[in-house]
Amino acid sequence: MMRKTICGGLIVLVMAVSLFTFTQAQAQESLRLPASGPSSFADLVETLLPSVVNISTTQKLSASAPTQDFDFEFSVPEGSPFENFFEEFKKRHGQGAPDAGPGPSRRVASLGSGFVIDPAGYIVTNYHVVQDAEEITVILQDDTNLTATIVGKDKKTDLAVIKVNSKKPLTPVTFGDSDKVRVGDWIVTVGNPFGLGGSVTTGIISARARDINSGPYDDYLQTDAPINRGNSGGPMFNMKGEVIGINTAIYTPSGGSVGIGFAIPSAIAKGVIEQLKTVGFTKRGWLGVRIQLVTPEIAESLGLDKPRGALVSSLTPGGPAAKAKLEVGDVILTFDGRDIPEMHRLPRIVADTPVGKTVAMTVLRKGREINLKATVEQLAADDEEEAAEEATAKQAPTIPQSDMVEELGLGVSPVSAQLRKRYQLGDDVNGLVVVKVTDRSIAAENGIRPGDVISEAGQQEVKTVADLRRHAIAAKNKSRPLLILLDRKGDLRFLALSFEKNKKKDGDLR
Repeated sequence: MMRKTICGGLIVLVMAVSLFTFTQAQAQESLRLPASGPSSFADLVETLLPSVVNISTTQKLSASAPTQDFDFEFSVPEGSPFENFFEEFKKRHGQGAPDAGPGPSRRVASLGSGFVIDPAGYIVTNYHVVQDAEEITVILQDDTNLTATIVGKDKKTDLAVIKVNSKKPLTPVTFGDSDKVRVGDWIVTVGNPFGLGGSVTTGIISARARDINSGPYDDYLQTDAPINRGNSGGPMFNMKGEVIGINTAIYTPSGGSVGIGFAIPSAIAKGVIEQLKTVGFTKRGWLGVRIQLVTPEIAESLGLDKPRGALVSSLTPGGPAAKAKLEVGDVILTFDGRDIPEMHRLPRIVADTPVGKTVAMTVLRKGREINLKATVEQLAADDEEEAAEEATAKQAPTIPQSDMVEELGLGVSPVSAQLRKRYQLGDDVNGLVVVKVTDRSIAAENGIRPGDVISEAGQQEVKTVADLRRHAIAAKNKSRPLLILLDRKGDLRFLALSFEKNKKKDGDLR
């Protein structure tokens, strides 16, 4: 009896071990990655090529004007079998002609890509491909050349819609949902690199939500698929053949692809494209605030558990945010029911909000969360973000007197008529003017310089040197960063000055 029990137990044990081994093998098999991806992309590509076009533009430049950074350029070894081919290609497109001497102006050819979105001839490309073009030629897959006109363009998202008149209906693409794309997903790109036309490359999504400082709505998809000059405006497809991005930029120290390319997600592009197609411009929501990143130092100074939200550095008088009683120094944590995990998410959410909609916001104000409501207005069409040139201040023969705040390494003085004239300060600017910055001080490490105006410290208004010194000593004694509001030629920005030496500052102004 005992033997049977033991044997039975052994049988059960063997069965259990066998079942575990089988289940484990199944799991490993299900997680096993393909050695080289799909066996072929040919069937998919065959259906996509008719929808992708090559774009050639020409513009007239003065003889001294530099060519645009997306103009094509070839370099091949002397004696290469491709040397004659490339030289002939450049001559056909107006580059490299031996008799092209200097003159009052010259015509420059540029290349790009695009894709059909409507059988009637509407085509999407990048804004920078057609922005200064005098002539736009679209080349279809069958080598048909068609003249195109610009229907609408949007600099902030680098998108444009052009139109051709074709005798036969064109094959449009289908848009996919870029929000569902995951890092590691396969993608296919088609474009016109270096004017070679109809080139297909493959890769994966390397990263999402990349900010490359190209505009206020940066939220790029990153890919390792080879993208080169001339690919701009071309589509990025998922494995269903849907457009989930528009190839726009690459990171390259050499001018060629190094496996870091960026595409505008379809989630951003679709709404913009539809407006460009129907009305020729975009209508965006506008809140009327200037915001900045919440760095770890700023988060600590505000009592936040981690860096999150968008810090309000200034308000447009009479704008939606000002009407909603938002204040400088508030941190916007949610907008219209959506969390703001970091600053760059807010501009896109506001821009996509319907004009006239009243939305709820949660903001952190001096350590306490409060709820506000704002009615979104329309961003003016001419309200482009321009780089403001700093006016050259006329230097006085002598340095104005100032009082030192040793804790910060600053010499400051209350705003006076003399300082307003010296540093060209506006009549509405008040606070303490920075007159001197000590080398290797906290102020110097954060890029503060003479002419800056400190209007707040510790989220309190400062009018005297004693006010600033008191806040600096208090922050230093508590081993907490001192949050100041700095005005530089009308550009307001918060800085968290940490008293920990040799610590890298993420929010400096250098």
